[in-house]
Amino acid sequence: MTEELTEKWAQVEKMVEERFNEKLDAQTILFVIGLQELGMGMKVYKKEEKLDIIHIGVCTVLSPYGYYKLIGNDDDGWPHFKIIKKLPNDIQGESQINLLKEAIISYFKL
Repeated sequence: MTEELTEKWAQVEKMVEERFNEKLDAQTILFVIGLQELGMGMKVYKKEEKLDIIHIGVCTVLSPYGYYKLIGNDDDGWPHFKIIKKLPNDIQGESQINLLKEAIISYFKL
């Protein structure tokens, strides 16, 4: 991870920690983003719904990078995305995490 990415990620962590009074990992931050985009507020979600909310977060932050496109909401108000291009095979592990962190930083406009 570059020094700039490390610094900006620390800003995201600090901002989220101030908002939620605890340090959240990248997956939980993606859940928060997905929840924000879903717009249904906090309630009890089933495990499958929580995974879907994380997926909404991933699709949302990677959309500006051309990986996903919002195609609309279903009758229950859940957004659905179309895969525009797959992540390259060489983006795995740490590189994939760094891409998601960069996309989250961009989402928060830091």
